[in-house]
Amino acid sequence: MDLKLKDKTALITGSTSGIGFATAKQLLAEGATVYVNGRTKHRAGEAVEKLKNLIPGANVTGVAADFSKVGEVNSLLEQIPHVDILINNVGIFEPKPFTEIPDEDWFSFYEVNVLSGVRLSRYYLPLMLKNNWGRIIFISSESAINIPEEMIHYGMTKTAQLAISRGLAELTKGTNVTVNAVLPGPTFSEGAAGFIESMGKQQNKSKETVEKEFFQSARPSSLLQRFASVEEVANMITFMASPLSSATNGAAIRADGGVVKSII
Repeated sequence: MDLKLKDKTALITGSTSGIGFATAKQLLAEGATVYVNGRTKHRAGEAVEKLKNLIPGANVTGVAADFSKVGEVNSLLEQIPHVDILINNVGIFEPKPFTEIPDEDWFSFYEVNVLSGVRLSRYYLPLMLKNNWGRIIFISSESAINIPEEMIHYGMTKTAQLAISRGLAELTKGTNVTVNAVLPGPTFSEGAAGFIESMGKQQNKSKETVEKEFFQSARPSSLLQRFASVEEVANMITFMASPLSSATNGAAIRADGGVVKSII
């Protein structure tokens, strides 16, 4: 299927690995121009080289920015004055008991996970409205609905993204600009792979056993009963970034493997 992305330019934050990298790869394969982002020039440069090897002729550029630092966000905006597609993917997470989460962690999680998308959307949305075309996508999580007791501060930021996404969508009435959120479930990213490997070593169990037990105990409502691949999540994001998704606006689209037990 031609997703009609050949003339589109996309910025994907936090895209040197995982879901962001997989989405960059798919957008490039569809002919889009893509900016990938990492916290350092080295990380961004490595991602660019990998993508060029995977997609010969890919029009991809790396840009460094640490989204906990406003100055670096402003620098990114100066380097990329226009995009058609903004994918707010950057995020941090850390399991930690609620009583042990200091104020500093609450602020840092909000800064990176929430304000990153706010700052970029505040800049790019008016330009998209002026051009009468654009896509803004927040990569939230099923944790926005099922707040995880082991990292409540993370769940809070994912819920905030849904509120912002829907609110921004209200500003696009009657235009060809859309704002949506995608909610991945447990996904086999680098972080998840490290978690499974670490647990396996600690318990002297195979990766397969650890994964099976994780879904039996931590995510029993999953219909998939396995981690989604980053490519499976990227499939949804790439479609939502395309002109073909024009009838979907203000939505929270789940790619959660059925973890959320809800009919809507």
